[in-house]
Amino acid sequence: MAFTAKILLLGSGELGREFVIAAKRLGCQVIACDAYAGAPAMQLADGFEVFPMLDGHLLREAIDRHNPDFVVPEIEAIRTEVLAEVEALGVTVVPSARATIMTMNRDRIRDLAAGELGLTTSRYRYAESLDEVREGARHTGFPCVIKPVMSSSGKGQSTVRGELELEAAWHYAVANMRGDRRRVIVEQFVDFDYEITLLTIRARDGVHFCPPIGHRQERGDYQESWQPAAMSSQAIADAQAMARKVVDDLGGYGLFGVEFFVKGQEVIFSELSPRPHDTGMVTLISQDLNEFDLHARAILGLPIPEVTLRGPSASAVILADRESDRFRYEGQDKALAVQGGAIDLRLFAKPTTRVYRRMGVALARAGDTDVARSLAVQAASAVRIVYED
Repeated sequence: MAFTAKILLLGSGELGREFVIAAKRLGCQVIACDAYAGAPAMQLADGFEVFPMLDGHLLREAIDRHNPDFVVPEIEAIRTEVLAEVEALGVTVVPSARATIMTMNRDRIRDLAAGELGLTTSRYRYAESLDEVREGARHTGFPCVIKPVMSSSGKGQSTVRGELELEAAWHYAVANMRGDRRRVIVEQFVDFDYEITLLTIRARDGVHFCPPIGHRQERGDYQESWQPAAMSSQAIADAQAMARKVVDDLGGYGLFGVEFFVKGQEVIFSELSPRPHDTGMVTLISQDLNEFDLHARAILGLPIPEVTLRGPSASAVILADRESDRFRYEGQDKALAVQGGAIDLRLFAKPTTRVYRRMGVALARAGDTDVARSLAVQAASAVRIVYED
C-alpha cells in the first residue's frame, strides 16, 4: 500500500485523534503512541505503540522500529533529547526538536520570549523550593500564579492571594508536575480583560494566522472557546507580530497555539504549544480548514490557503465527575436537537473517566459568538456520562 508519509504520533488523546483523521485524509500512515492502550487516536491509526514517552530508551526503540518520515509530538511529557538525536540523523521532528525542547518546559519558552526576543510578558521568577517560591512571590507581588514548569491543561496551577497560601500552592504544583523537574514558575497575576489563542501556521509558503480564539478556563483548563474573539485591529496586529517572531525563532513547519493576555490595547505573551491547541477545537465547526487540517498540510509541505471563517462559533467541554472504566453516554439526541444554530459533537471514546477529565466537546455556530457560546453550553449540558459501576 502506498502512503504519502509515515507519521509516528507521540500522544494519542483527543487532539491526536483529530490529527489522525486529517493526516489519513492526505494519505498518510500513522502509528499512534501513548502510555495507555485504547487511547482515542489509537482507535483510528494504522498501528499503535504503548509505552511511557519519558522513557528515552523505549522512545528511541519505537522511532528506530518504525523509521517514520515525521515524528509528531501531541503532548509535552516526552524525552525530548531523544528527538534531538533522531533529528540529527535525518528524521523530521515537528515542528523541530528545538521547538519541542523549548516548549516542553515553561521556563525555556518564557526565557526565549522575554529574554531573547523581547516580547511583553508578566513578571516572573523560577523556584525549586518553598523558600524560593516565597522569594518569587515577593518579586511578583500578590496575587500571583504558581504552576509547574512542565505540565499540561492547567495541572498543578494555583492563583495565590497571600503569603499563607504559598505552601499549599507549592505542594500542589509539585504533586501535579510532569516529568522529573521539581521546578515551578511564580508569575505575576495579570488582571487581563480577556485571553486568546492565536493559531499560527508556519509553512513553506510563509506564516499564516487564524482569527483569534477567546477562551474561558477553570482550574487552569479550558471550559469554553469561541471564534472570533473581539479584538481591535491594532491588538490583532501586535499579537500576530509577536507570534510570528517566536515561531520563526523556533523554526520548522506546523501549527502553533500561541496564547496571549489582553489588557486594554496591551497584548501580553503567555504561553506557546507547538501543536494544535485544545481551545482550537472550535475550528472543527468554525473554519473551512480546522486546526488539524492546517497542521497536517504544513507538516507535509502543502500550500496553506486563506483561512475562511464559516461564522461565529463556540465550543464547550463535556467533563466526567468520577473515576470509572464502565460508563456510557446519554443525551446525544437532545444535544444535537438544540435549536438556534448549527450543532455538532465530538465524543473522544476514552477508555476511562476521572474527575474533570475532558470526555467530549459540543460545537455550535450561530449569528454571533454570544449565541454560539450559549448553544454550545446547552448542547454540552445535554450529554450525560452514566456510570455503570
